[in-house]
Amino acid sequence: MVYKKKQLLLAFVLAVLAGAGLHFVYGLCPNGVTALFSPVNESIWEHVKILFWPYLAAAVWLTWGRPTALRPWLLTGVGICLAMLGVGYFLHMVLGWNSLAADLVLYGVLMALGFWLPTRMAGPFQGLRWRLPALLAALLVAAMVWFTFDPPQGALFTDFSQESGQQGK
Repeated sequence: MVYKKKQLLLAFVLAVLAGAGLHFVYGLCPNGVTALFSPVNESIWEHVKILFWPYLAAAVWLTWGRPTALRPWLLTGVGICLAMLGVGYFLHMVLGWNSLAADLVLYGVLMALGFWLPTRMAGPFQGLRWRLPALLAALLVAAMVWFTFDPPQGALFTDFSQESGQQGK
């Protein structure tokens, strides 16, 4: 698909800034609605929200009026969220490296990949296999909702602010 560079850059910058802002929303206004869009703690899983929601909003805006153009964005969106979980797990759990700078770089690189990869895909995005990205995105949203209110035990759900003695956000 072809996108105007200025429009793509504007959407990227706004999505990155929106994600950075979402990081603090729950701390400022803690309730069930803000918990769905903003991390409720400093776990790797909760930070998928600051990547996914702004990215999804930007993707919808960029593909508005293009019937099947959202599909590669959904596929990439799920992919960058999985990459965040995988790399975040490796950095925090395997290496034990709790670096804000590394987390910010990871966020920026994944968001940039999210805006670059769909522009490399050519349509038409039709057929059964192109319905899979919407299903995967829906499953990710369902998991975000479920795990926001009932997080399981596990490394991806460990609140790093409590481990390091910080008092939340």
